[in-house]
Amino acid sequence: MTRKIFWSTLMVAAAVLAASLVIVLGCLYDYFGDVQENQLKDELRLAASGVEAGGQGYLERLSPRDSSYGWSADYRLTWVAANGTVLFDTHVPAEEMENHGGRIEIREALVNGESSSVRYSDTLTQRTLYYACALADGTVLRISAGQATELALVLGMLQPILIIGILAVILSAVLAGRMAKRIVRPLNCLDLDHPLENDAYEELAPLLRRIHQQRGQISAQLRALQAKTDEFDQITGHMSEGLVVLDREGSVLSVNPAAQAVFGVDRSCIRRSFLTVDRTPEMSRAVRTALEEGHGSMRSQRNGREYQFDLSRIQWSGSVAGVVLLAFDVTEQADAERSRREFTANVSHELKTPLQSILGSAELLKNGLVEPEDIPRFSGLIYTEAARLVALVDDIIHLSQLDEGVSLEREPVELLELAGNAAEALHGSAEQKHVRISVTGEPVQVNGVGTFLYEMVYNLCDNAIKYNVENGSVEVSVSGAGQEAVVTVRDTGIGIPPEYQPRVFERFFRVDKSRSKASGGTGLGLSIVKHIVQYHHGSVDLQSEAEKGTVISVTLPQMQINLK
Repeated sequence: MTRKIFWSTLMVAAAVLAASLVIVLGCLYDYFGDVQENQLKDELRLAASGVEAGGQGYLERLSPRDSSYGWSADYRLTWVAANGTVLFDTHVPAEEMENHGGRIEIREALVNGESSSVRYSDTLTQRTLYYACALADGTVLRISAGQATELALVLGMLQPILIIGILAVILSAVLAGRMAKRIVRPLNCLDLDHPLENDAYEELAPLLRRIHQQRGQISAQLRALQAKTDEFDQITGHMSEGLVVLDREGSVLSVNPAAQAVFGVDRSCIRRSFLTVDRTPEMSRAVRTALEEGHGSMRSQRNGREYQFDLSRIQWSGSVAGVVLLAFDVTEQADAERSRREFTANVSHELKTPLQSILGSAELLKNGLVEPEDIPRFSGLIYTEAARLVALVDDIIHLSQLDEGVSLEREPVELLELAGNAAEALHGSAEQKHVRISVTGEPVQVNGVGTFLYEMVYNLCDNAIKYNVENGSVEVSVSGAGQEAVVTVRDTGIGIPPEYQPRVFERFFRVDKSRSKASGGTGLGLSIVKHIVQYHHGSVDLQSEAEKGTVISVTLPQMQINLK
């Protein structure tokens, strides 16, 4: 703006200067031209009077060759006869001059008494004024004088005009620069944050009022937008799913804390390309698919967790605006699916093995291929395998009930008594294995499902007997510690190697499969124990050492008794 004001002011000054020079020169030229013409007419009248009184002698005395009379050489007198013959000329001898009868000023003077004319030189820089008047004797006296034209005047004054123009332009530039700065200074000092408090030009008052109104509107819109942004951040900040919003170029517009944890970034990734957040080819393909087809998805592991990524295209006014990415933690679902597949495979295998034995033995008996003395052995095998199937089916039913979280009626259960009953039920098995089983401790009550808790203690004791050594022992103790009840089963059995201890509570896992099959185990005992403990909001701890025995402790919330 300063430059525009400067050049506008400078151009106006230059235009005013040029117009002034033209007007001044024109006025001066016209003025001095009129003065010269009047002087020329006066000179002609005086000369005419002199010629009528003194004749040619008067003119001879006025010749420039005789300057004693002070006659100016700029004027020229020519005396012409009625027939056009030059009788006398102050500058050139008369006999050397041609006939002037055809000159317009001579002809008009003979007719009208006086006349005038103007003739220009070939270069147009000089013109000659002619005035003629008729004398009493019929002759004509003409006076002429040279006069510079406007072009000659300009060319003659070119140097001073240029000097004046240059000085005027310099002065105008200085003044225009100062003026432009003075004009712009109040504009540069405007306080647009407080438009109505400015003391500037009155012409700016409507603009400043409009700016004030627009600032109010913009501030209200910004507050509303900030409120929406805060609301969006609050909503997405408390989402357990990761949320990332990308523009059409793939730059990150928004990322919530859950997504930051998934991708291992912070908010500094906003406005950066999503490639700086995730460089995997699978993710790049999913983003491209979402932009082109409207939806993309993938599944991958991050930080030891498994995530499902769903990407959807965002459209606005018929064009693609970007992509929204949602990250779901599906670790538990994936583990459940894997466990379900493993469980199905294991159940199929565990059911198939005894069924094959039963079918094989039954087929032999049916076809009469068994000797009479072997029939009891084959019948016993069928019975054993059938009992094993029943036990397996019962365990599977219990696990299904625990997995589904079936709500059963709870009641006060006395653990010491329950442990004694379980030990009594297993007394025969312990004697067959030559294992001593004992129960010690104090009466402790918990609020739970009696059948589940009994099965828990029974399975722990049964495993301790099955995997014990000859003349070994199993010690069951019940104690209360603060608000917790603890049931501990300690055996002197074969123990569990350290590398297998994390997996002993998995379904169908066996450390020694051959011994487990020989002992009739289903591989679900400890898994059922784990689920029963979880069902009662407790915890289970295992300590074992190979060839030295195993200690399993179950901690359950103790039932509080109100004493009045």
